[in-house]
Amino acid sequence: ESRPHRDVLRSAHIRLVPVAELRGLRVGPKLFQYVVKVLVQSVQLLYTLLRIDQPSYILLQQNPPGLPSIAVAWVAGLFWRSKLIIDWHNYGYTIMSLSHGRNHPLVQIAKWYEKLFGRLSDYNLCVTNAMKEDLWINCSIKAVTLYDRPASYFRETPLELRHRLFLKLAQDYEPFGAGAEPVDPGAERSAFTEREGRDGRVVEPRGRPALLISSTSWTEDEDFSVLLKALEGYERFIDEGAKLPALVCVITGKGPLKDYYNGLIQKLHFKHIQICTPWLEAEDYPLLLGSADLGVCLHKSSSGLDLPMKVVDMFGCCLPVCAIYFECLHELVKHNENGLIFRDWRELAEQLKMLFSEFPSLEGKLHSFRQNLRASKELRWDESWDQTVLPLLGHRE
Repeated sequence: ESRPHRDVLRSAHIRLVPVAELRGLRVGPKLFQYVVKVLVQSVQLLYTLLRIDQPSYILLQQNPPGLPSIAVAWVAGLFWRSKLIIDWHNYGYTIMSLSHGRNHPLVQIAKWYEKLFGRLSDYNLCVTNAMKEDLWINCSIKAVTLYDRPASYFRETPLELRHRLFLKLAQDYEPFGAGAEPVDPGAERSAFTEREGRDGRVVEPRGRPALLISSTSWTEDEDFSVLLKALEGYERFIDEGAKLPALVCVITGKGPLKDYYNGLIQKLHFKHIQICTPWLEAEDYPLLLGSADLGVCLHKSSSGLDLPMKVVDMFGCCLPVCAIYFECLHELVKHNENGLIFRDWRELAEQLKMLFSEFPSLEGKLHSFRQNLRASKELRWDESWDQTVLPLLGHRE
């Protein structure tokens, strides 16, 4: 629902072809509505794929959703005599099972469908070694692991650019605004930065709050009550005398459970914590990640086999992360090296207390994690693609 990043819009090699969303179908039981929606989307997508110039490859990026895209892409590939590549990020049937249960007929049909049509692809990519193994053992699908990597625009944000971003966001979101008038009437302030009137230099004022960020699609596989309870624990630590900074907690994204969690947030009455849930422009999201002090990830994989892209982007911005545990998370988050892994809200609250106990000092774990991320020099997306996928397709750089 957001405008694509300007690099996509400006590229001479990318053409965006929108597919109209089916709206207004509220007749009959939900199962009937779902079947009709899938049929209509199949026709829409197939019509779109048959009208484009003949492709050498059809890349089905970021599956799921697999219904109806895998089957439609396969049919289009037969028509065009194109190679079909599926980039597996998760299984659609495991996501459906979160709301319907694993034994629901729709879930079982979706599972059969993904296994059947997944085998018809020419090449398969996946995001973890755990998924690579599962695809082979349970689906007889041979895949190559292509870890998600951050795009080049995910990087630390310079202080001057941070200041302009905070001032922009302060127009719509109160936590980004300065809490009091600056001592120097010529100074320009946000909650986190100040432009001094004497020489126009941007600085971070003493006593500024810490900026904690989390991003979400507000779905069942992320339980944000864990973060809210941890913040309550953090507030208690301050009330009990712990020397901790005030927090601004920013949770970005759109999704079906956003209104539910906003209702819970409104019932909280913090003295030292402010929470806001903005929807950011594509260009502003990486800037905010690159300006934050700590990221929190509550993504629990429905299959236990995929990794959260939000953490990949945070690491691209050298932003340390606290992430909730699931089976293959260790392929991305190295506990006590580039972040921390927690299992419940109590453990997260203790981690927040520990990480912010010396804030904003350049000593302690938080700074150490950031230094480790700066030194890691991991591949960016285009470099990873060139090394992993081009040889698979028989191309050489």
